[in-house]
Parts: sequence; structure tokens; C-alpha cells
Amino acid sequence: MRVEQAYTILNNITKEITGKSDLVAEDLSNIVDVGTELFNASDVDPITKTLINQVGKMVFVNRVYNVSVPSVMMDGWEFGSVLEKIHSEMPEATENEAWNLVDGQSYDPHVYHDIKVKVKFFNKKITFEIDKTITRRQLYQSFQSASQFNALVSMLFNEIDKSMTVKIDSLIMRTINSMAADTIHSEYSEGNYTEKSGVRAVNLLKLYNDMSGETLTADKCLTNMEFIKFASFTMANYIDRLKVMTSLFNVGGMARFTPKDLLTVVMLSDFKNAAGVYLQSDTFHNEYTKLPEASTVPYWQGSGLDYEFADISKINITSGSGHAVNCSGILAVMFDREALGVCNVDRRVDTAWNPKGEFTNYFYKYDASYFYDLNENFIVFFVA
Repeated sequence: MRVEQAYTILNNITKEITGKSDLVAEDLSNIVDVGTELFNASDVDPITKTLINQVGKMVFVNRVYNVSVPSVMMDGWEFGSVLEKIHSEMPEATENEAWNLVDGQSYDPHVYHDIKVKVKFFNKKITFEIDKTITRRQLYQSFQSASQFNALVSMLFNEIDKSMTVKIDSLIMRTINSMAADTIHSEYSEGNYTEKSGVRAVNLLKLYNDMSGETLTADKCLTNMEFIKFASFTMANYIDRLKVMTSLFNVGGMARFTPKDLLTVVMLSDFKNAAGVYLQSDTFHNEYTKLPEASTVPYWQGSGLDYEFADISKINITSGSGHAVNCSGILAVMFDREALGVCNVDRRVDTAWNPKGEFTNYFYKYDASYFYDLNENFIVFFVA
């Protein structure tokens, strides 16, 4: 298994999302796993480097078809490291010869029809740790009681927990951002986002201006009631379109469908809040104009230095597939529950007492696998 040390990029990410640095280009190719169809020579344990990694879980893409950001699936297993995802394609129809029988002709019922199965292996893990040293005798002289000293220790541990939460949440957002980047790149490989709208990466502003004949700009669209109505209308259409089988809404071109109960919608909070203020407050029949139910995020990558729309709506990354994407104006994403996730989470704390220095070291460790599958449905809505 390939295990990447993530502490350097996580420290930089923490500065981005806490407003201590401007947004920088992030290389996520070592963070998230896009899967391979065959094991590599490096798929061995990191210690002996000879024991072959074993499959810890198999996922069969087998969903009954009934037409009818962010929460991501999380689970784990004790043995094995590989997530193996198996899927097959819909078979083609053939002639029913029973209605075209010919006298004297033989009809062979024993023809073998091969099973068409494809497999993806996800075998990448992210790890980091936060270390903290606690002394007792050396600090007792600065406090008047054990309760005061314990309050200090509680504060220090709380800071560690907050730091872990910030970094773990940022990894989830980087997984979403990376799949969004690959989706955008699949339709705008040249990097020009203004001249057209794709079917998976939807330029709402381009569609609205073409329909209305206006020349609305990205920085003004969130205060335009008619644009927000159009955006709500378009997103509602996509939710219905995703329910039926199609190969249009994933980069891999696989026939997929996503019922509403398995759909995750994540919106930029500025966009959803604008709809509430400029649209819902002036509408008698809210059910006809409201946006879909969604999780909200204040930004995709970071706040920048001043929460400008150009910053909070932007991703500037190299995706897990190695594609560099710098795109602003992202308002929302929709994706299937099986499109991305976090699995095999192992969060733990180890301690070591140093009798010579009379201090205790605490080692907060975290391992998890972050993955996304470009064969599953994922839609990006943006303005440019």
C-alpha cells in the first residue's frame, strides 16, 4: 500500500481555511485515490515491502433500477488495505429468433455469453500526526492548584482536537474538490470556462445569458432574482435527470442512475443564502422556487484574505488524476453516494513517559483512505 505523509500540505491547508494565507495551488494527486484496474508492484506492506496487500472489502455496483458535499460514506475494516470496486455494463439486446423460424435450420441454445466485469482497486492512505509534550513538575510552580493545571492540560488537548477536526474536514473537501476538478477538466480541458456550458460541468451564467439575452456577470449574479430562479430550475431538472439511466453525467461514460435518496448536494453558502434573501422572501409559493435540499460550505478551498466571492467559489488544484484546474464561480455540486468517500479511518492516541526528562509525549495519529470514482455521477454548477 502506498502511504503518504500529509502533514506538510495539511499545515498549508489549515492556513488557507483559517484566513492566514491567500489561496494557493494545491497538488491533490497524492491525497485522493482514483483507482487502478490492476495492482502495481508497489502494492505491498510498507515494512517488509514483500507481503502483498490483501483486499479488505469488495463493493459490487449492483443497484435495482426503479425510476422514480456534505455527507460521504464512512466505514472501515481491520485486515487488508484494498477497496475493490466491481461493476458490469448493461448487456445489449439480440434478435429473438423464436419469431423468425426457418424450416430445417438448427437453433443452438448452448452458446456461451461472456460476463463483462470491470474492477477498480483503491489502495492509497493518508496519514499525519500531531505531537504534544506535557510536563507536570516543571509547570506546577506556575499554578496554585491541581485544578488550574488540569485546566491548562484540557485547553491544550482541546486545541489538538480542533486542529485534528480542521485537517480531517479539509481532506473531505479536497476529495470533493478533486472530483470536481476532474469533472470540469473533462469538458473544459483547454481551461476556457466562459464560451460554453457542458453537461457535467454546467455554466449557469452562460446558459442564463443565452436564454435571456442579458450580459449578466459572475460578480452580480447572486443578487439577480431572475438568475437565481433559473439556477433553481436548472438544478431541479438535473435531480430528475439523474434518476434515469444515462452515461452523460460521469467522466467515465458509464450508464448510471442516482435516485434522490442517494444524491448528495453541496452548495456554496453565499449562493444558498442569496436565494433565501432575494428569492424566497418575495415569493408566495416557495415550493416552486426553492433550491434543492443541500449541505452548505462557506468556501470550497479556502476563504482567501477577505471572503471575496472570487476566492470562496474557487478551486486551484492539481486533481488526483493529475489535471491542473483553476476555476472560480463554483456554486454547487451534486454527486452519487458511491462517487466518493472516506473509509478505513483509524484515529488513535499513543503516549510515552520519559523518565529522564520527566515529561509525557502524546502522539495523536490519523490514517484514512480518501477516494473518488469517475465512473459515478458527479455534476458541477458554476458561473463564468
